[in-house]
Amino acid sequence: MRDYYSKYSNEYSWLIKEEGWVKSLQGVRESQMALGNGFLGSRAILEELPYDSKPGTYIAGLYDDVGSQVAELVNLPNPFNFKITADGEKMGLVTMDVEEHKRSLNLRHGLLLRHSVFQDTRKRKYDYQSLRFISMHNKNLGVMQIVFTPLDDGATVSIETGIDTSIYNSGTVTEGRKKHFRVKELGQFKNEGYLVLETFSKSSTIILRSGFYYQTRGKKVIAKDNVFELKLRKNQTVVFTKIFYIDRVSDQKYLEKVKRASEKNFRKAFQAKFSQLISRHIRAWEDLWDVAEVSVWTAPEIEKNFRFNIYHMLICKPQDNGLSSVGAKALTGEGYRGHIFWDAEIFAFPFYLYTFPEAARDMLLYRYRRLDGARDIARAQCFKGAMFPWESAGLEGKEQTPDRAKDLDGKIIRIHTGEQEHHLTADVAYAFHHYYNATGDETFLRDYGYEVFFETARFWASRVEYNKRKKKYEIKHVIGPDEFHPDVNNNAFTNVMARWNLAIAYEMFCKAEKSFPLALKKLTQKIGLLAKEPAVWKKIAAHITIKVGKDKLIEQFDGFFKKRKVEITSWDENSIPIITEKLTPRDYAKTQLIKQGDVVIFLHLLSDAFSLKAKRKNYQYYLERTIHRSSLSVPTYAIMAADVGDRNKAYRFFNVALHTDLSNLHGNTSVGIHIASIGGTWQILINGFAGVRIEKGILSINPRLPGMWRKILFSLRWRGRLLRLEVKNNVVRVQVISPEKKKGKVKIKVFGVLHELSGNKTFDFKRRKGAEEKKTYYL
Repeated sequence: MRDYYSKYSNEYSWLIKEEGWVKSLQGVRESQMALGNGFLGSRAILEELPYDSKPGTYIAGLYDDVGSQVAELVNLPNPFNFKITADGEKMGLVTMDVEEHKRSLNLRHGLLLRHSVFQDTRKRKYDYQSLRFISMHNKNLGVMQIVFTPLDDGATVSIETGIDTSIYNSGTVTEGRKKHFRVKELGQFKNEGYLVLETFSKSSTIILRSGFYYQTRGKKVIAKDNVFELKLRKNQTVVFTKIFYIDRVSDQKYLEKVKRASEKNFRKAFQAKFSQLISRHIRAWEDLWDVAEVSVWTAPEIEKNFRFNIYHMLICKPQDNGLSSVGAKALTGEGYRGHIFWDAEIFAFPFYLYTFPEAARDMLLYRYRRLDGARDIARAQCFKGAMFPWESAGLEGKEQTPDRAKDLDGKIIRIHTGEQEHHLTADVAYAFHHYYNATGDETFLRDYGYEVFFETARFWASRVEYNKRKKKYEIKHVIGPDEFHPDVNNNAFTNVMARWNLAIAYEMFCKAEKSFPLALKKLTQKIGLLAKEPAVWKKIAAHITIKVGKDKLIEQFDGFFKKRKVEITSWDENSIPIITEKLTPRDYAKTQLIKQGDVVIFLHLLSDAFSLKAKRKNYQYYLERTIHRSSLSVPTYAIMAADVGDRNKAYRFFNVALHTDLSNLHGNTSVGIHIASIGGTWQILINGFAGVRIEKGILSINPRLPGMWRKILFSLRWRGRLLRLEVKNNVVRVQVISPEKKKGKVKIKVFGVLHELSGNKTFDFKRRKGAEEKKTYYL
């Protein structure tokens, strides 16, 4: 039988394949092979929806809280609905015998391909092929095509399509499944089905339109209904094509206008040829990969698996001017209810910053547009400034952390992260500064950045407590990234990031005085900033408690060194510790076992402030105590391992992070991919192995590739220029591509030596012994 889509499935290095069907892996495959474009996300369900399948269609930033404890990402009706029966027997992997089944996700072009051969109870075979995509060219558009052929005899086939509204959000530990939308309008118009939905909170209206046609024996027929029959002869092929269009309306006064526009846009797409729709989609993907691709020479499997990770970053790339950001599971599932955590700014953000800075800008605007909500949270807890919520969802910026969740052993526990995990406020400020460092965008700094720096610093200035005896400022009753230890005092990560936040806010105030005096005056009037406040920030920053020993070992929090040490004596095949002692997750708080390395994380984030000796001491100490029960843990340890010269562990941890979702290492990929781990994997390769860092505001490249890799090729955006990099351990080639409006040279440090590079030229650099400049460190 002819393979209709063979031209889309012949590049092995760009394909993720499913060979055969394993029921227990159904949910995992639906997440792994999901489609999206940053506005829409769709789980890779099989069209016939076997039992326990979890359809998921999501719009970035669309939440509803009616019927649930906190807001949830809304699961919309399933537009890929398609069911077919032959002489009364339903086509499907469960309902028929399966002679052959395979699916492929084309990472390069964002296409999901399928080929199945079924056999009915009368031993008649049917060939079933499908292709679908969420358009990267038109964010509102989705397309599916199905090719069906009865192989042994004629058959009367019944088709059921349309948009399936019997969709629910999954249940959580304290709530059953629920629906977050109601149908306001539905109907058929000019061979088009349409739905108008409204979230129960009435915050958003969604418009869905779909059309369906089929072609057989050279004739094209537009379906007038969602249910119909066809009589097919033996070997008669019919090609079904379904096109749908989804849009969102946040302000009801624009509803009729958006409805008219959606009708016009859908009609244009429906009348276009399938070949045109897919060609435009593919060209848009090619443009993305032109910047995002990373080539790893002499490691083809690593390269392909890394492409899988980048693919998932691309299908949730923000593009809505701050309406949404990147949730912990992106748009591939409902894990964590689609909420946004610190993962977005610390782990996902850098990929976008250095490849698509406009997407990074949108992520920051997401926080800025909820600054009033952050002020309300701070005020409610008797603090000043702005305190961002630990879990964010929706438009208002409220705290969305539920009060209960499942622990690692499945037990339902009370959680306190929303009350105590305050470091996120500094993490947001860190991302704003990271953006300014990499882009040099003074306008963004003036219009948005200064206000965030000042308001977050005000929060920390009110959050600290002064210890007169020690003459130090302390931050008590917090949870750090290591959530095994709640309600601790002077968590090192929290204190260091708060200290950084206060210090950088003071620096930015001084900069604004010189660069934007009028804008600063307006801002200080707007937020009521007193002239004495910045000096107070500087004073507090200089005296925040950070416990450091003479050997440069940093205590994770007050009393950590007095906790009971649990010896780790065995590890699994992924180098993840196995705890042989009989401990429940609630017992970890009494020990030195940690979920992830708080100290190791800030040593990475503020890398140029800490010496190699300090990094080595703390890396080794906390590695022996970390059990990596967060998908964020392994990436930071991999980067630090590369930093301190532990090349074996760096490469081993990189492989673990790389396969987090490909191998379902945490056992929960079925509820969505781990976007933070994926972003962290990109950082391992770029920051760890390629050695790309920002040192004192200068882009620095000092590679330390795994021995079996010949070189890596990748692109970065840096201060308005595109850098094409070819990196080997001892040779670096940099091509600087500058737009016409970008004049002057760019400063880049390679192998520790500072260079000024002209635009639109290529430069080669070799490592020389003893050429690196001397550095000074905080520790």
